[in-house]
Amino acid sequence: GEAETPVDMETISLDPEAEDVDLNHFRIGKIEGFEVLRKVKTLCLRQNLVKRIENLEQLQTLRELDLYDNQIRKIENLEALAELEVLDISFNVLRQIEGLDQLTQLKKLFLVNNKISKIENLSNLQQLQMLELGSNRIRAIENIDTLTNLDSLFLGKNKITKLQNLDALTNLSVLSIQSNRLTKIEGLQSLVNLRELYLSHNGIEVIEGLENNNKLTMLDIAANRIKKIENISHLTELQEFWVSAQKNEMVP
Repeated sequence: GEAETPVDMETISLDPEAEDVDLNHFRIGKIEGFEVLRKVKTLCLRQNLVKRIENLEQLQTLRELDLYDNQIRKIENLEALAELEVLDISFNVLRQIEGLDQLTQLKKLFLVNNKISKIENLSNLQQLQMLELGSNRIRAIENIDTLTNLDSLFLGKNKITKLQNLDALTNLSVLSIQSNRLTKIEGLQSLVNLRELYLSHNGIEVIEGLENNNKLTMLDIAANRIKKIENISHLTELQEFWVSAQKNEMVP
């Protein structure tokens, strides 16, 4: 179909007193004219035609910025938003994690469905509780040692081959690495507070490496190459256990 024509921002009325501004699917092509929002805490620009993050420096009160489903190629010009707690730039065309160093109050970061190939430049985000990097091109779990407050880590639909570099995340309760290239359950020894583990659609052959994860309430290892259910008798908190055989190969 024909490309959408961006709307003229002068036709959009903004309330200077508004705390929550929702401009979902307004055909906005350029971020401009938002400096009038003196009290804004939440700004939603989902499903627009934005190509560049810009002209947000005046929004000192902003706590949540939603840029889901736009055409953004680079994370930039966010340094002034020191109080930002939630940032969503999912479904864009980002290739790199960058430009986040000053966002030290950030608690939730969503970068789903981009073209990111490496986890990097997150070391200053020590308040981060949720990191969602699903549907990218990431090959390794790395550079997350300082994220010790992380509660939930989502890395589904990437190209990760090994569970590694997770030792520092002792507060992690949810770990999802579905649809990757894992062949072994390992590297989870320090995750003693882990409650939900999602490893479906990988190439795992043996249930192992869960000795220290006895708080697990959910374990999903469906669609792997597992032939035998073993090494889970100590998981006394388990409420949901997902496993599936391949071509009736599972041995009781």
